[in-house]
Amino acid sequence: MTTPTPAVSGRRLTPSRLRISDVFSVGSSGLRTRVTRTALSALGITIGIAAMVGVLGISESSRADLQAQIAALGTNLLTVTPSGGFGGGDGALPADAVATVSRVGPVERVADVVQLESAVLRNDLVNENETGGVTAMAADLDLLATLNGEVAVGSWLNEATAQTPTVVLGAVTAERLGIVEVSQGAMILIGGEWFTVIGVLEAFPLAADLDRGALIGKPIAEELFESDLSSSALYLRTNPDQIDAVRAVLGTTVDPQSPDEVSISRPSELLEAQDATESAFTNLFLGLGAVSLLVGGVGIANVMVIAVIERRNEIGLRRAMGATRAHIRHQFLTEALLLSALGGLAGVALGVAVTAGYAGTQGWDVVVPPLAMVGGLVSALVIGAIAGLYPAMRAARMAPTEALRAA
Repeated sequence: MTTPTPAVSGRRLTPSRLRISDVFSVGSSGLRTRVTRTALSALGITIGIAAMVGVLGISESSRADLQAQIAALGTNLLTVTPSGGFGGGDGALPADAVATVSRVGPVERVADVVQLESAVLRNDLVNENETGGVTAMAADLDLLATLNGEVAVGSWLNEATAQTPTVVLGAVTAERLGIVEVSQGAMILIGGEWFTVIGVLEAFPLAADLDRGALIGKPIAEELFESDLSSSALYLRTNPDQIDAVRAVLGTTVDPQSPDEVSISRPSELLEAQDATESAFTNLFLGLGAVSLLVGGVGIANVMVIAVIERRNEIGLRRAMGATRAHIRHQFLTEALLLSALGGLAGVALGVAVTAGYAGTQGWDVVVPPLAMVGGLVSALVIGAIAGLYPAMRAARMAPTEALRAA
């Protein structure tokens, strides 16, 4: 005899479900009731994300400034020096080097400087051997335009002042000689002759040797110092599309007899190398930020495990009232995600603030890659999900009776 199966009348039972708003409500309850713990737990994530966003923001701001500087200075500048190097003593290029190079088709502008053996002194009380690394130079009038240089104070040489004892100082030279104003007729000694300072130049990022120079006109240099005016260095601008072709022929053009004794460089390559170096340091600091983020994730995992242990009574009561294991798992996983999201948002904000503050002190435009901000927040959520997964599963596995008994 079989026992009849009782008829089931009415509507079919449906599984218990939580709305998204309910999940967020129960998931955030632990955070709202433990504000101090929440703040301290999120701090690790905050520091990690702030480090990553800040490093990327500062790096991109620096790179943007460097690229703007390269664009302003131009990548089509070539420098020609004797193979001994500019400043190497008596090394010089052929006397007709400027005229020869100017005849090369793609060359748009060319200027040169002549290194003089005359000592540069602030006054006649200074020992002539204490020049502070300052070098006297006779400069082509087109030098400033060729290098896209600017005058910080005063004016540049012209046809008239190039024939008189007047001098324009490089940025480093002016600093070492203690000259900041030229309106009062400041004077310095060059080779025992007094010269009136008529200008101070801005720094030359692509020709740092000129920053330590005292530049005078070629006519006065030839008159007072009997210089033969053989070029010590040539600076030329060329068609950007033809720069490699021009670079290939410059050696034989400048000195057909000994092209190997001519050194040709592209100064902008130094700035590009600086950009690459900064990228390497950026990767290093990103690695440190990732380590900090990992430590923050471990901290969240520890806090969530402790929270599960402390709230066994709550877990048992909710299970006894009908909450499923999935509900408990969602509750604690949501709590971990909210905790990491708070840390991530705070970290992004802090990273942007650090970037803005540092870029402001350097005079850079603030550039924070959107990918850094979005990536930082996503990274925080991923770390939070991983950190909260085990505690959430542990809480879900608790039987109601055991949870209430342990409480």
